[in-house]
Amino acid sequence: MKIGFDNDKYLQMQSEHIKERISQFGDKLYLEFGGKLFDDFHASRVLPGFAPDSKLRMLMQLSDCAEIVIVISAADIEKNKVRGDLGITYDVDVLRLREEFLRKGLFVGSVVITHYAGQKSADQFKAKLEKKNIRVYLHYTIEGYPSNVSLIVSEDGFGKNDYIETQRPLVVITAPGPGSGKMATCLSQLYHDNLRGIKAGYAKFETFPIWNIPLKHPINLAYEAATADLNDVNMIDPFHLEAYGVTTVNYNRDIEIFPVLNAIFEGIYGSNPYKSPTDMGVNMAGNCIVDDAACCEASNMEIIRRYYTALNKVLKEEASETEVYKIELLMKQAKITTDDRKVTVACKKRAEALGVPTAAIELPDGEIITSKTSDFLGASAALLLNALKHLAGIDHDIRLIQPAAIEPIQDLKVSILGGRNPRLHTDEVLIALALAANEDPNAKLAMEQLPKLRGCQVHTSVMLSEVDIKIFKKLGIDLTSEPVQTGKKLY
Repeated sequence: MKIGFDNDKYLQMQSEHIKERISQFGDKLYLEFGGKLFDDFHASRVLPGFAPDSKLRMLMQLSDCAEIVIVISAADIEKNKVRGDLGITYDVDVLRLREEFLRKGLFVGSVVITHYAGQKSADQFKAKLEKKNIRVYLHYTIEGYPSNVSLIVSEDGFGKNDYIETQRPLVVITAPGPGSGKMATCLSQLYHDNLRGIKAGYAKFETFPIWNIPLKHPINLAYEAATADLNDVNMIDPFHLEAYGVTTVNYNRDIEIFPVLNAIFEGIYGSNPYKSPTDMGVNMAGNCIVDDAACCEASNMEIIRRYYTALNKVLKEEASETEVYKIELLMKQAKITTDDRKVTVACKKRAEALGVPTAAIELPDGEIITSKTSDFLGASAALLLNALKHLAGIDHDIRLIQPAAIEPIQDLKVSILGGRNPRLHTDEVLIALALAANEDPNAKLAMEQLPKLRGCQVHTSVMLSEVDIKIFKKLGIDLTSEPVQTGKKLY
């Protein structure tokens, strides 16, 4: 896999640029952090070389002057909103984020519950945090937000919100997910700081879309594919074009909200320091791309993966077909099809030839390995063993796990636990392999190859169980599946 992004350059350039923005305003800068502060796997997939924790490492370089405020919406607490990538609710993720930040030596000042309107679940969460000696502030819903500027910038608008006591010049506002109220939290603080005579500013740190590459660049198209469920659309920033005569890229929500944001700034300060949404951003990622072709290829593969994810979600009734149609249009703009992904072609070809569930993996050297369902193993479990054998230089016909070791597990699954599928899942086959490694040098050698699977591409001819999906994710494998469930093909 070719490196297309200079991560070290990014860490240095990004931290320096944020320091410059702090000095621009004087006493304090509220930095709205869009996307994931760490575990940013989307960025690492479309910008090969970008480390998933790059933004966190960059922030650690500013740890002496930074504090973190975590924002969560009372509405999300009320409906138990879940992070799709981690499978945990937003309120649980607030505690996880706080612990991760503290473990990295970053100062977490407080938690803000936004969109508060007396929700009992929010009250219970607030009490839970306060028992842990965590400072909690409430920000209320404002009727007519964000259009009713005269109400927003008043004692009955932002004035009703709790004032967040902060200690450091850089205040990073982050959240478990989108729609949490990060921007409103920043603006509310500007209002209160202005009343107190504190010179404060606001900036936005959003990795995507990347503002200084073309609108239809595959990296920006991949961002649209990733947010197809949110109806985000990349656009030319008309305010930046008018102010400077320079074409830059932003996304629709920031462009649509800018006139309102401009009015709010004028209501607080009498003028707006920014002439465009692009001006508000501090993202330097576009300046650190060192191999555009590698990033284009990686981004095109991400679009295809997002397409399959959308197809699977529709089949499980977790998304509408509109999401699929949107990504199909993005694929046409990128001039790609699912056949551009090698493992997809290999997997489908073998499934058609054999008439049973199959899987394929592309290894780091470009080699394609396939597998099929057998009496003992599901296709995904067999694929792991086949791939590990290849990486270890072990002959394909050599058994890493003896049937005598598999049969008792199958008997337990069916006879004792009442399961209907006797075949081993990926987690079960890895445990069996680990046990075999105690006595079999081949099994031990195969186990040692597991780290080499990180970043590999896999496609399966049928949708997998949640267990298998989680194992592939833990191994760092990028997985896609045909939208086929229980043998019935719907697409």
